[in-house]
Amino acid sequence: MINYKRNVIKLSYKLIDLTLICLAIYIACLLRPGTLGFKVTPLSIFFLPDNPFRAIFIFWIVTTLLLLNTKQLYQTRREILEGYELNLVIRQVFLSGLIVIGPIYVLKLHDFPRSVLILGTVFNMVLLCTWRVLKRILVGYLVSKGYNNFNTLIIGAGKVGVALEREISRIPQMGIKVKGFLDDYKIGQVNGKKGLEVLGKLADFKTIAKKEFINKVFITIHSDYQAFNRLLIEARELNIAIRVIPQGFELISSEYEKYNIGIIPIIEYSNEVPLRVQLGKRLFDFIISITGTIILLPFFLGLSLAVRLDSPGPVFYVSRRYGRMGKVFGMYKFRSMYLGADKMQDNMTGKNEADGPIFKIRQDPRITKTGRFLRKYSLDELPQIINVLKGDMSLVGPRPLPIEQIEKEDLRQLERLEVRPGITGLWQIRGRSDLSFRRLLRWDLWYINNWSFWLDLNILLRTLPVVIKGKGAY
Repeated sequence: MINYKRNVIKLSYKLIDLTLICLAIYIACLLRPGTLGFKVTPLSIFFLPDNPFRAIFIFWIVTTLLLLNTKQLYQTRREILEGYELNLVIRQVFLSGLIVIGPIYVLKLHDFPRSVLILGTVFNMVLLCTWRVLKRILVGYLVSKGYNNFNTLIIGAGKVGVALEREISRIPQMGIKVKGFLDDYKIGQVNGKKGLEVLGKLADFKTIAKKEFINKVFITIHSDYQAFNRLLIEARELNIAIRVIPQGFELISSEYEKYNIGIIPIIEYSNEVPLRVQLGKRLFDFIISITGTIILLPFFLGLSLAVRLDSPGPVFYVSRRYGRMGKVFGMYKFRSMYLGADKMQDNMTGKNEADGPIFKIRQDPRITKTGRFLRKYSLDELPQIINVLKGDMSLVGPRPLPIEQIEKEDLRQLERLEVRPGITGLWQIRGRSDLSFRRLLRWDLWYINNWSFWLDLNILLRTLPVVIKGKGAY
């Protein structure tokens, strides 16, 4: 029954993609009708024989569907990042456009309009990505309401197991319900959380898995080779999926290669980010920042006027921050405080509501009326696009802290300075000022060790709703 539902879902996804691909090609032809030599209608493009390019269009459709299928894009993979899925779609659609060029030259269809090929590829990317974003929203909503959820056990109630449970509970859209833990050395409640406890030892796996109707198991400990093998065998007998958290996962870089030596699978991790990747991230930052500056220019001018009219002083506030490799730079912000606010801070140390070297007060009397609005929705951070264009910052990265605050902290800060600081990051999408400094530091280090383009894209996509809600900002 489950396999039947999966096949129906896959077929539905393929039919939707087929419809959207045809629509993309049709729109491209509608925009360039004079280059085709026949009247553009849905029938003439895909069915009527008077279209000399009909075979190319059909080949293009089939190739795109096959390439998308090779990347398992016709199933709902809840655990992967949204940005990663969209990245796969864009790459496969671009590749299908390149492949289509082959038969065009083989069949000597030199009059096939290149503009239709380019426009069709672009519209394919837009439509297929938009559909998958909407699909994720719908599936996330249904799953969060209890539809098609999975019961899971976590093997190991240590730090990694507790962190995994916290992440799972933070993302209800994955539809994973942690029924409990198995651990040979711990009993009772885990991390003081009601309803979450160690259900037994590893030897009790089969009994507990049947009793709790377990669908998936996460293994977070690696100390006992025989126990690990026994779990794999018993899970296979019960048709339960096993997922393993890599040992020392927080230190593993996202750059890795998979290959085989004979029949032995190998995963090679590397801490060095290739130069082409660094240049790609910089180019991505530059293009998005230029585009954003052009689009938001009228908005910038309006905010600048509001700051200027609200209180005397400059529109921008320049804060000295540590950048990559300890380089000091001036970070731009819309001024949100009255003049002389920095000098007043020494007399307000006892009112600090943040831990670590960060200084934050929810009802800070130094903030102007306009400044309070700007801070609530993080609009005071917009001028940092200038820092991105100058190369001092990136769109996504560890948040740069004021020099005076960092110098009070220990050498753990040095690891955060290995990359360019960012306008947004994991700190911003996971609570902002509501997070402790210790957790901020931990997320920054995790980001550095696990950076990828799709992680950046995922953070950017999730920043907007967090900013709109204004949660954790003051």
